[in-house]
Formats: sequence, structure tokens, C-alpha cells
Amino acid sequence: MPELVSWILFFIVFYTFAGYAMLLWLLVMLKRLFGKKSTTLAVQKEELPPVCLFVTAYNEADYIRQKVENSFDLNYPKDKIQYLWLTDGSTDETVFLLKQYPQLQVEHQPERRGKIHAMNRGMQFVKAPVVIFSDSNTVLNENAVMEIVHRFCDEKVGCVAGEKRIVEKHKDTAAASGEGLYWKFESFIKRMDAELSSSVGAAGELFAIRTELFEPVEEDTLLDDFIISLRIAEKGYRIAYAPKAVASETASVSVKEELKRKTRIAAGGVQTLFRLPGLFNPFRHGWLSFQYFSHKVLRWTIAPFALFLFFFSNFLILVKEGFWTTANFYSILFYMQLFLYLVAVIGWLFENKKIRLKLFFIPYYFVAMNYASIKGVFRYFKGQQSVVWEKSKRAQL
Repeated sequence: MPELVSWILFFIVFYTFAGYAMLLWLLVMLKRLFGKKSTTLAVQKEELPPVCLFVTAYNEADYIRQKVENSFDLNYPKDKIQYLWLTDGSTDETVFLLKQYPQLQVEHQPERRGKIHAMNRGMQFVKAPVVIFSDSNTVLNENAVMEIVHRFCDEKVGCVAGEKRIVEKHKDTAAASGEGLYWKFESFIKRMDAELSSSVGAAGELFAIRTELFEPVEEDTLLDDFIISLRIAEKGYRIAYAPKAVASETASVSVKEELKRKTRIAAGGVQTLFRLPGLFNPFRHGWLSFQYFSHKVLRWTIAPFALFLFFFSNFLILVKEGFWTTANFYSILFYMQLFLYLVAVIGWLFENKKIRLKLFFIPYYFVAMNYASIKGVFRYFKGQQSVVWEKSKRAQL
């Protein structure tokens, strides 16, 4: 029995964190070989549609000037960009600073009811056929808007996801090392997902939708970007991926701060399973159902538990067979895991002691984030995750 359980757990862990990416790459290679080649159409300058750059901000005074100046530097006709800011609940200088720029449309109300309420409220002010959502602490590359707009030339595209990158200014910290590597790997999967069929959701740092497709989202929603984008996919539209539309931000200042973010994301992931049950139907959604389950569902729910249970199942096998028996598959895997956890503990000690050795930080980040996923699952079912999130502290750009 322990052997069977170990094999099942091993398969779940391997498939979730490595196997799916390998399989996805193989499927995309086959599609390139035998499928019809697709091209990204370009829009002539005079045909560029108006867009709305929609930013929600809560007490983001430290980032306002940086974000506004970055918005004005984007390579897109200024007369075709509506700069819309929602600042609900802000009590610092956020509103005051934004009012210094007459080009901006600032909508504010004193009550803080969460980001999704602000987004729902703000959509009534959008005047453009394409709305681009971006966070106030992220910087966009010059051609981000242009790259996104080109993707909408395809009428089947209802949403476009940009690429998130971590600026490793403090790259010796555990959070920056782990988060930077995570987003490089995640970006690869997103590109492959989009090329096979559709990207699986979008990150709130940078994504766009056809304004007409927006539907108000429940105000207790934890992952607004994910719900908004995948509900558009449920309608039969594709979520395209624009790897050259880049949103850059710094990592959390520590793994402790990153744990806050990952825990609430995991809680939101579980909520999403109940909000989007239709995505589990492959007869209706085809490849998207397979991608959703493999890319998101396993990672948010089953795989983190499987990761830690696999260690204990391996341990039980060695207890039964004897720790000093001839090396076999189970003993090798057990000692590899033991080494991983020891390195993670060293990484934790080094971070607390301000000793900067990146080699130890990546295993530490990996273990910590899977722990955060489990914590998030329990938090959701206990009803302890508030829609008004506590912001994680990030390093300055």
C-alpha cells in the first residue's frame, strides 16, 4: 500500500511541477509541425482603437509618480488613451498626487470595499472598446499597449495577458530569487498554453479585455483578474498572450511577505473552482479544460499536499524495508527529498541571518510557497480570507 500511494503522489508532484510543461512543449511542437501557422496581424497607426488604461490604487503614494510618468511614456497615440484611476478608500496622498495631472480621470470614494468593487464601479467610466488593467506598482515597457492591441485583430481573442517580470534589484534575497525564477517558468508555460489553445487566465499586473465582454464580478471575489479573464474564455473567446507586453515589478521584501500573497492567491484559487465549474467540461471547452486542470487546479489544491505526503510515504517504505538496505528507487527519492528540505531550512536560516546565497533560496522559496498553498486552502474553507487584502511589502524599483 505505501508503494502504491508513493507512486501516485510522485506522479502528481512530477506532473504538476515539471511533467505538464514538458508535455505542453511537446504538444506545441507537434502543432507547429502539423498545424496551420498563425500570424499576428498589425494595426495601421490611423486604425488604432481608443484604449482605457485602468488602474486601481489604494494608498499607493510611493508609486504614483513612477506609474503616471510610465503611462505617459507608452508608445501609443496620447489622444487615444483614457487614463482612468480608481482610488477608493485611499487615506494617504494618492488622490492628491493624481490630481496634479489634468490628463488623468480620477474617481474616488472614501469607503474601502476592496479592489473588485472598485473595478466593477470603474467600468461605468470606461469609454474605449479595449480596457487595459494594470497595477499601480508595476512599470510597463514602451510598446506594451501596442503589442496588446495587435492581438485584438483576431476576432476570436477576447482577452490578452501580458508578461510579468520580476526586477531582481535585490536578487540576493530569497523572495526575489524564488519569485524571479517562478515567473520565468510561468511565462514559458503561459506562452505554450496560448500557442496550443488559450492562455489559462491573466495576471492583474497587465491584462486587457474587450470592454463589451466585461460582466460585474461578485464582490467577495479574491482573484479578480483570473475570474474576469476565464469568464471571457468560457464564452468561447481565446485568451491571447503577449510576451512583448511586459509589466515589471520588484519582488516581495521577504519570503514572509510573499507568503501573505501566495496564501490569499491559493484561497482565491479554491474559490475559483466553485465559481467556474463549467471549465471542467472538456466536451465544451476542449483543450482549455485540460490546461486549466493541469496548470492551475493541481498546483493550487492537490500538488502541495502531495508534495509533503510523498516524503512521509517514502519514509514509511524505508521503515518497512530498513534504512540501510541496498539503494533503490524509494531510498534514492527519500534522500533527495531530505536533502531538499535541509537546503530549504538552511535557506530560511540564511535569510534570517542576512546571509545571501541564492543556491539555498530557491528550494526554500519552493517549499514555502507550497506550504502557503495548503494554508490558503484551509483559510478559504474556514472563511478567513477577506476580500480586502493586506498588501505585501515590495522593494522599491
